[in-house]
Amino acid sequence: MAYPLLNGVRRNRFAMIDALFTQPNYLATKKLLDATALRHEAIASNLANVETPNYKRVDLAPDFQAQLRQALASQSPSQLQSLAPALRQDISTLSNRRDGNNVEMEKELMNLNQNSLEHAVETQLITGNLLKLRLAITGRSA
Repeated sequence: MAYPLLNGVRRNRFAMIDALFTQPNYLATKKLLDATALRHEAIASNLANVETPNYKRVDLAPDFQAQLRQALASQSPSQLQSLAPALRQDISTLSNRRDGNNVEMEKELMNLNQNSLEHAVETQLITGNLLKLRLAITGRSA
């Protein structure tokens, strides 16, 4: 008779752990972390092509933030999990140069700095959730 009780305890423990990873705030932070990693790739590409004729800068798709807000408002884990950040060519920036390239190094470096800060904050938020899991498993925070 101890075996079914053990399974019940085990199921409850896994349910508690799953609950930590399906909270809307955790899922949103994970998606933001994915987006900042993807944006970092875009910025790196833009900087690498700053002298390439007719290169058009790329950035995170502008509709991602709106989709994230909508998914957060719904509080639906499945809607948050289905979000996928993507890169798009930035059509809002016009080229001031004769070669048609619309990348401005100073702006890209500022974007890189801001993106790095956002990544650090998002990483700390994820770390906080993992520390909660550690506390739940071991009974101690450090």
